[in-house]
Amino acid sequence: MNEQAAAAQTPVDSLPKTLLTGAQMLFVAFGALVLVPLLTGLDPSVALFTAGVGTLIFHGVTRVTVPVFLASSFAFIAPIQGSVASFGVSATLGGLMAAGVVYVLISQAVRLKGTGWLHRLLPPVVVGPVIMVIGLALAPVAVSMATGETSDHIGYGPAIFLSMASLLVTLVLAVFGRGLLRLIPIMGGIVSGYALALLMGVVDFSPVYDAAWLAIPGFTAPSFHWAAILFMIPVAIAPAVEHIGDMVAIGSVTKKNYLEKPGLHRTLLGDGLATSTAALFGGPPNTTYSEVTGAVTLTRAFDPRIMVVAAFIAILLAFVAKLGALLQTIPGPVMGGIMTLLFGSIAVVGMNTLVRAGHSLTAPRNLVVVSLILVFGIGGMQFGGGQFTLQGVSLAALVGIVLNWVLPGAEEEE
Repeated sequence: MNEQAAAAQTPVDSLPKTLLTGAQMLFVAFGALVLVPLLTGLDPSVALFTAGVGTLIFHGVTRVTVPVFLASSFAFIAPIQGSVASFGVSATLGGLMAAGVVYVLISQAVRLKGTGWLHRLLPPVVVGPVIMVIGLALAPVAVSMATGETSDHIGYGPAIFLSMASLLVTLVLAVFGRGLLRLIPIMGGIVSGYALALLMGVVDFSPVYDAAWLAIPGFTAPSFHWAAILFMIPVAIAPAVEHIGDMVAIGSVTKKNYLEKPGLHRTLLGDGLATSTAALFGGPPNTTYSEVTGAVTLTRAFDPRIMVVAAFIAILLAFVAKLGALLQTIPGPVMGGIMTLLFGSIAVVGMNTLVRAGHSLTAPRNLVVVSLILVFGIGGMQFGGGQFTLQGVSLAALVGIVLNWVLPGAEEEE
């Protein structure tokens, strides 16, 4: 009765206010949304389109009950970069579609068996170091971009200046920002770095001049190769577990239990279908955005229809070709500076997962599991060859799951 009474007392926003708030939510998510395709070589316009479509799919599955926006997942940045380098874009998209199917399978297992099995299969001692591997495996890529090694027309000196200036602004906004500014540190870093690049004359506007105002985004079809699928599937594990935390976080803000209604199985299903659909069109995997959760907390905009509005605006912007071309003129060092923080912060999330679990990492069992996940994942270990190569995050996750399964627990050791 209390929830029904609260729902009855919730004011219904006017259409202009709903549109304005929806545009604001997209603005908060925009910097992170386009960062992923810019770092992985995918099309930002396609990412905008798939973020909008993915959000609509999620709200269709959950019946417009959860105020979240889905967009490009940071957890997949390093794996996508590695997969594109090894297998190409099309095969990588096939692997990402398979990762979405893993989400769907997990959602059905949760529907049938609850979440207990998931925590037993993937305890913090496995999930924590796997998340760390996701963040640190391609840290050298961030450094090479920040130092100008990947830019043909920007030398070391200007590159370092641009990357560190962008990083500094991002840090300042993240730590000292207030209100809306604190929710957009990535966008702030990109905009300030881009402004500096303009003053230095290192921005090439020819793609913008050549682009039409309106055009269909550069959709790319996936192809399916076992090696790329095996490489990408384990990456879905960490975001799927993190998804539970996202639902708890937004529920604590709105004072509702979304794990029960609409149910974790529905939210996971919506996330998985959104990710597979994104890959079908050539976009990065989707995930619920913590930036938008922060904006919901700040604005108290709890109406899920606001996110539907943001999704439609994202789809419309995807067809503005000059916007996509403009995003691609952002210099590599600007993105590299932000990547150094981004990859490190993903690793810190993994460390925090271990710390919160409260287990002793020097206990022999935990020491073995964590050590081998980190070294195998970051060090470049690989098993097999050709179409069946296991390496990177996929190998690290598999090693962690197997070791956690076969090694005796703490009670057995005593």
